[in-house]
Amino acid sequence: MFNTQYETFNWLAQWGNNITSKNYFTVDKIVLPVGISFYLFQTISYIVDIYQDKIKPLRSILDFGFYVSFFPQLVAGPIVRADYFIPQISRPTQISKVDFNAATYMILRGLIKKMIFADYIAAHFLDRVFDAPEMYSGFANLMALIGYSLQIYGDFSGYTDIAIGLALLMGFQLPQNFNSPYKAKNAGEFWKRWHISLSTWLRDYLYIPLGGNRKGSKASYVILSILLIGTILAFNFNKTVVIITSVVVLLLILLGQYSSNFKNHINTNINMMLTMLIGGLWHGASWKFVIWGGLNGLGMLVYKYWRKISPYENKNTWIVNFWKITITFLFITFTRIFFRGNDMESISKWYQQVFYQFDLQSAWDIIMHYKIVFIIMLIGFISHWLPETIKSKIEQGYNNSPIIAKIIIAFFVGIACYQVFSSDMQAFIYFQF
Repeated sequence: MFNTQYETFNWLAQWGNNITSKNYFTVDKIVLPVGISFYLFQTISYIVDIYQDKIKPLRSILDFGFYVSFFPQLVAGPIVRADYFIPQISRPTQISKVDFNAATYMILRGLIKKMIFADYIAAHFLDRVFDAPEMYSGFANLMALIGYSLQIYGDFSGYTDIAIGLALLMGFQLPQNFNSPYKAKNAGEFWKRWHISLSTWLRDYLYIPLGGNRKGSKASYVILSILLIGTILAFNFNKTVVIITSVVVLLLILLGQYSSNFKNHINTNINMMLTMLIGGLWHGASWKFVIWGGLNGLGMLVYKYWRKISPYENKNTWIVNFWKITITFLFITFTRIFFRGNDMESISKWYQQVFYQFDLQSAWDIIMHYKIVFIIMLIGFISHWLPETIKSKIEQGYNNSPIIAKIIIAFFVGIACYQVFSSDMQAFIYFQF
């Protein structure tokens, strides 16, 4: 922001090297503890819930440490609220047959999502395209981005399925974190279905304290001012852009003074955009994450006003639902290039290939060359879009099966995962956040 050139230096690492007389530790980067953001989220939840009298403070430091560092969900969620988890600590541990069936089913389902639907298509197609987008046609780049939507869902929801299953085997219930997000009919609904524990955390501990949909707050305007100033300085905008931005902001403030209804709209929209921008910034200190969060915020704002004039908003026919789900999925998918791209340069190359080098003539050759990848992608999306009644019947069939059948199912799932296992094991995507 201020054009400084300070370089990172890890004094703790240097201290370790001096003691050992070896260069065991890297001194030019700060290595954050694994799961640091989830420690913070859960600790903030604990403090705020005590302040709001939702829970009483724990009497044991061991119980507090257990809540903060419960290992199954620690590094990638779901984020566990204090008022949800802490009462479970003092309860007797009881694991019923129903719990065992649900836990093992979720673990097996999570392994399939992660190992087959996420890792296989990433290792054999997606990573190759994203590492060098200019080497592939626009069609291949587009299919890689669509495939990435399946990969990140399979990777992240697969992790949380395994985490929830492991916790249940130990007698603890964790909250649901995904609810078929690609069935969402608008951007707002998508964020109610995707990473539910983060979305609700941001809503309850950020959006509502900022004023929510009722009012603005001083914090809203302070944060907005910092973001605007930071953006202007970072991108070195010329005076014209700065003047126009300042005039627009002043006009909005003046209009708000004469119309409480207009002021309420402005405050609500500011709070919503700030929540999404900060949610994007949480994923990484990079402009690509800020842009990604901002685009999702804009998507929610556009739908907020579009639904008031849309002739199809209250219609529930299959063709209308299909159209809404398709538009929402494509919007979420296209914004994800800012999430997946290595940097702004690679994102720019991706757009150039898609819009200027699409090369539809080679599409069939690409499909046939990567036919197994595309078949797995197709199966993955079909299984995601299956009606909930069919998914419930599959789970119920597993639950009602004898123990020997469960062992056989687990054996074949293990064999299938091993067959697609790659030597360059794909780390869970959300470990980096």
